[in-house]
Amino acid sequence: MRICVFGVGGVGGYFGGRLAAAGNSVAFIARGATLDVLRKNGLRVESPLGDIALANVEATDDPTEVGEVDAVILGVKAWQVPEVAEAVLPMVGESTVILPLQNGVEAADQLVALYGPEHVIGGMCRIVSFVVEPGLIRHQGVEPFVALGELDNHSSERVERLAAALSDAGVDTKVSPDIQSSLWQKLLFIAPVSGLGALTRVSVGELRSSPETYSILRDAMEEIVALAVACGVALADDAIDKTLRFVDGLPGDVTSSMQRDIMEGRPSELEALNGAVVRLGREAGVPTPVNGFIYAALTPMEARARRLAADTD
Repeated sequence: MRICVFGVGGVGGYFGGRLAAAGNSVAFIARGATLDVLRKNGLRVESPLGDIALANVEATDDPTEVGEVDAVILGVKAWQVPEVAEAVLPMVGESTVILPLQNGVEAADQLVALYGPEHVIGGMCRIVSFVVEPGLIRHQGVEPFVALGELDNHSSERVERLAAALSDAGVDTKVSPDIQSSLWQKLLFIAPVSGLGALTRVSVGELRSSPETYSILRDAMEEIVALAVACGVALADDAIDKTLRFVDGLPGDVTSSMQRDIMEGRPSELEALNGAVVRLGREAGVPTPVNGFIYAALTPMEARARRLAADTD
């Protein structure tokens, strides 16, 4: 397949690297130091599942140089989707599909507003990975996973084709029969763990070892389940217990990307995670006091990070 990976961070770098190593024609959209390194030295991925070293990769900061592709995989942060959405346009042909892999539940709708449902499918990923330095991605612990599906849950050849490409590249991939449920199941995990991790500034192992914070984690999840029901999304009866078992099984030193961004003073996905829970809860009439506290407590740090980023730009 001809695939563009937009953003070469922990998500885009890992999945794009696997796809390219499997023989797909992959173009990476990057900028700054990352673009320079990709052009000069290629892309490296370190992983317990096997390292990748791609000496020559196609990389540019200009989507018009890439041209129309079969699929665009968005690997940018959730808060960056609105600002990069229009940049994807030169790569979208009649049959191009856009797969957002952002945290949260709103990225696909943001893309549909611009491209319509004929070019957008739903997607979520599960991975613990991060940028060690430009051009070097490190995957840690959890086996990478991608779920994807049509937004109205009908089966389609384009979803099956992209799922097959990911699977052939060694990625555990599932065509979800209900992609909205998959997205909310991910939100059920990532928003409470990221928010509490950013507040406490400890790893998931330390977070779950405290009965007090573990109880807060469950309370935050209960709010999200109630909100999902109000939004017409079906989650399994044991969704919270299943999610907590997943948390219990994570390597103890794991931290979330949002947590790391906040701790290091960078703009984060706070608005797309705990902020979205609060906002959607307000719209649906569902109380979200735990997520509301997390969001309110982290907002000053988020505002400062965005001011500093704006000053730097």
